Amino acid sequence: MSRALQVFSGSANRPLAEAICRCLGVRLGKAIVGRYRNGETRVRVDESVRGDDVYVIQPTSHPVNEHLMELLIMLDALRRSSAARVTAVIPYYGYAKQEKKTAPREPITAKLVANLLVEAGADRILTCDLHAPAIEGFFDIPVDHLQARYLLAAHLRDLHLPNPVIVAPDAGRVGWAMEFRDIVGGNLAFIAKHHPGVDRTAMIDMVGDVAGGTAILIDDMILTGGTLMEAARVLFERGARAVYACATHAAFADGVRAQMEASPFSRLLLTDTIPLLGDPPAHGASKIEILSVAPMLAEAIDRIHNDRSVSSLFRQDDDAS
Repeated sequence: MSRALQVFSGSANRPLAEAICRCLGVRLGKAIVGRYRNGETRVRVDESVRGDDVYVIQPTSHPVNEHLMELLIMLDALRRSSAARVTAVIPYYGYAKQEKKTAPREPITAKLVANLLVEAGADRILTCDLHAPAIEGFFDIPVDHLQARYLLAAHLRDLHLPNPVIVAPDAGRVGWAMEFRDIVGGNLAFIAKHHPGVDRTAMIDMVGDVAGGTAILIDDMILTGGTLMEAARVLFERGARAVYACATHAAFADGVRAQMEASPFSRLLLTDTIPLLGDPPAHGASKIEILSVAPMLAEAIDRIHNDRSVSSLFRQDDDAS
C-alpha cells in the first residue's frame, strides 16, 4: 500500500507552500507554528502523519535563526509522530556563505546546520541553488539540489534582449554564466572582485566586451546588493546600453529593496524562494519581477513521492526520466 503524501509549512514562506500544494492537488497540512510568551518556538502537528511521506516547506531566510529553529522543531515533531519519511524542503539554505574557513578559528556553519537537520529527523533534503554546491557533501542523506536559475535563464531568453552579454560578477559564477549563455545566447564577461571587509565589495577589473550590449548580471542571492550595484557601475562605464540583473534568492537586508528599485537596472529578476521584503515603489512600476519555483518544487516532490527520477529537473540537458 502506497504511503500518503502530506505537506506542511513553517512561517517563513507559507504562500510558496500553498502554491506548491495547489500544483500537487493536495491541501496544506494543519500545524500550529508560533511562539510561547517567553519567545520559545511552539510547534504542534494537528493531524496524523503515521506511516506517511511528509514534506516540510521552510526556507531558512530572515529572521534566519527563528526560521531554522522552526524547521528543526517541526522535523522533530514529525519524526516523533511516526512519519515514514520526512523531507525538509529548503528553497533557500541559510548560512550557506559560511561553507568553509577563510580565517583561523572560524566555524563552518553550513556543515553545522546540515548536522542539525539530520539529527532533528530529516531523511532527505530538497533545495534550490545552493551558494556552494559542496554543501551537498555535508549530508549523509539524499540531497536533491534543483537549479532554479534555469527558470531565470529561460525567461531572459524569451525577452529577446538585443546583443546580450552574460556577466559573472565574480569567479564563482563563471560556470553559471556559461550555462546562461547556452540558454540565452550572446557573449560572456567576467568581473574580478575582492572583499575588503564583511559585506563589502570592490571591483578590480573586467574581462570581456559589453560596449553597446545588454549586460545580464547573474548571482545566486542578493544580500546587500553591493556586488551587483558595483558591477552595474563598471558595466555602464564600459559602454553597456542596459543592465539586467537576476538572482535566485532575494535575501534582502533592510533597505535593499528600495535601493534595487532606485538602481540603474532595467529589470531585476528573482524567484519566490524567499518572500520579497520591503515596500514596493510608491509611484510607478516596480523594476522587480518574481518567477515562481512552486511548479518545479511540486514536480520534484511528486517524483520523490512516487520513486521517480528527479534528474531532469536539475540537469539542463537531461531528458525527463
